[in-house]
Amino acid sequence: MTDRHSTETAVSQSSPHAEGKSTPENEKATPAHNGNKELKISGDGNIQVSTLDKNALYDPRQESFLTRLGLNLESFKRAPGTTAGHHVVGAADLEAPVDSTMLQQKLKARHLSMIGVGGSIGTGLFIGSGSALADGGPAGIMIAWIIMGLMLLCVVTAMGEMAIMYPVSGGFFTLVGRFVDDNVALANGWLYWFQWAITLPLELTAAGFVIQFWDDQKTINIAVWISIIFAIVLILNLFGTLGFAEEEYWSAVLKLVTIGIFIIAAIVFVCGGGPSGGEFGSYYGARNWHDPGAFANGFKGVCAVFVTAAFSFAGTELVGIAATEHPNPYKAMPGAIKMTFWRIVVVFWLSLFMVTLVVKYDDPRLLGGSDDANASPFVIAFRDAGVSGLPDLVNATVLVSIVSIAMASVYAGSRVLMSLAEQRMAPRCFAYVDKAGRPLWAVVSVLIWFPLAYINLASVGDQVFTWLLAASGLATIFSWLSISIAHIRFRMAWKAQGHSVDELPFHSIGGIWGSVFAATILILVLVAQFYVAVWPIGDAGTPGERAESFFQAYLAVPIAIGLVIVGYAVLRTKPKKLHEIDLVTGRKCHFSAEELNAKRAEKRQWPIGKKILHWLFL
Repeated sequence: MTDRHSTETAVSQSSPHAEGKSTPENEKATPAHNGNKELKISGDGNIQVSTLDKNALYDPRQESFLTRLGLNLESFKRAPGTTAGHHVVGAADLEAPVDSTMLQQKLKARHLSMIGVGGSIGTGLFIGSGSALADGGPAGIMIAWIIMGLMLLCVVTAMGEMAIMYPVSGGFFTLVGRFVDDNVALANGWLYWFQWAITLPLELTAAGFVIQFWDDQKTINIAVWISIIFAIVLILNLFGTLGFAEEEYWSAVLKLVTIGIFIIAAIVFVCGGGPSGGEFGSYYGARNWHDPGAFANGFKGVCAVFVTAAFSFAGTELVGIAATEHPNPYKAMPGAIKMTFWRIVVVFWLSLFMVTLVVKYDDPRLLGGSDDANASPFVIAFRDAGVSGLPDLVNATVLVSIVSIAMASVYAGSRVLMSLAEQRMAPRCFAYVDKAGRPLWAVVSVLIWFPLAYINLASVGDQVFTWLLAASGLATIFSWLSISIAHIRFRMAWKAQGHSVDELPFHSIGGIWGSVFAATILILVLVAQFYVAVWPIGDAGTPGERAESFFQAYLAVPIAIGLVIVGYAVLRTKPKKLHEIDLVTGRKCHFSAEELNAKRAEKRQWPIGKKILHWLFL
């Protein structure tokens, strides 16, 4: 057959998510169900097959503007069907089973790109890096963040490789169930949801403390600030996916601008260009690496920093979950994944290197606490330089970052719980999606945890909160580990079922060996966490206090194992053999190896500038 076949539904032509007419470079098809078929011949000679099942498809454009926006009572009613908003590219098999999510594809490419480059930047970088510097020293913090960054690049590109092929509801969690085991998916999904449910009140409390940066006398009770921040989060969530996406976009812009200002200012400070009355009025150089030194607590300090670095990257996997709500992951996801690369290299590696040059690891202000903006090395550097105004900018950015993480908590937790419900691993009520595209009860399941932010203000509440955090503390590590294992199994099944790697439109860094590397590093991080939990830095405290510290650090491990056991007792499933793994359902990219290799050959003929631009950003 000389002409390439493509599929295109009647809904994709009229859907608000469609991006123009189908072209040879970007074939579109979104058959949610195999209904009545209609053959058409396009202007370029390609055969197009339209499929339409009016009983299963839902066009949100039929609703009023306020309904689509989620601002009236009608918007809370159940959506009558899927919008079938995903574009399928390549020669799709019309008889193959499909997987059409009930979520609406409202995200734009700019949203995914900013989630990739700015998502998860929060207190872990702006404040948590201070305690990491105190524990590991300049060399320790760079070693840990570089290794964890390389690991995460492998994880994110592996997730991107799978998500472009299968932009299914629930993102990586659903793919773990398909490629690894449903029991692991159940345990991972519930632990991941619980992590974000606990993160919401934690971030609300942190926001209150950060605001007190401008209120030294604490004239206003912190509970007032918690209530105001929660009201903002609640209002933004009324807008559903667009509320989250726009908030993420503009908060990412602010975070990147602030970090850019810090990097430029730090370079000036190191060269001695700071105000004459400050610390950096003369050439400063790399003296902090010599005095007090490169390492703070030797090997143990580096191990402690590894754990902190891992948690600072938490939320990076959100771009894989968000792929479900973009109409064409084939086009948008590669750029978003590459933005993650720039976030790791510029935002984390470069900014932290500049931190090590301008802040000493033995500065007592670094131990101010995880919620105290005064403990931020970014704030400390500007204050030591004698620059006014910029510490306030950093604190404002931290506050916006906290709101961003709170929004991400609701978004990620609700999408995973909805997917659990769709696969009958959670009550079916959580699969409810309204006409505005919100998984309504799944969103509520995260929001109802916000009162814990007030409990945390009491001394006894602090203990309760600490143990709740301990129960979900390693969920991010488990998620990344499961993504790596799922990718290994996907590649093995892909080969076992006669497919070529050339059929994949996007390739992860290092392929299957990149995921092996990532899984190995993550297991070593768990070992490091165990080591630091048993023998903490300083070996301070009574045996009872050390035992309590250990269980707080490692409580998530027995809980995860217990969830896997419960999953097996309920689901009674076992890992599938490679030839039994489903590589068809939900697949949205059907280009042949010949077609993709032809595209790659064409790109190799591009001018060098265009190739570099595409490799770095597109």
